[in-house]
Amino acid sequence: MHELSLIASVFDILEEKAREHGVSRVTAVVLHVGRMSGVVPELLESAFDSYKKGTLAEGARLEIVIVPVKLRCPDCGGASVREDTDFSCAACGSRRVEIVEGREIVVEKIELETDGA
Repeated sequence: MHELSLIASVFDILEEKAREHGVSRVTAVVLHVGRMSGVVPELLESAFDSYKKGTLAEGARLEIVIVPVKLRCPDCGGASVREDTDFSCAACGSRRVEIVEGREIVVEKIELETDGA
């Protein structure tokens, strides 16, 4: 289950940002997860819920935004978003496409709270 190691890395980022900003709590985390990242969103949520116990993100909510696969065609210059597994250019049909989005896992947003808030 590599989702747990991914969440451990996310918590490293959360702790670093909390120290940087002198805050006591993380209230929300937004992750952008590419459709082709190999991550199962439900397992990521479960790992987050397990990992957050006893941390500065104990009460935090996790929002996962699925990033679709975006292709660019070097033959015609076209760009397309694919929901299926057809990795060909929607404009010219070329199969020499480059995946430009859809494999990433990014901490997009962290909501932080201080003791007084």
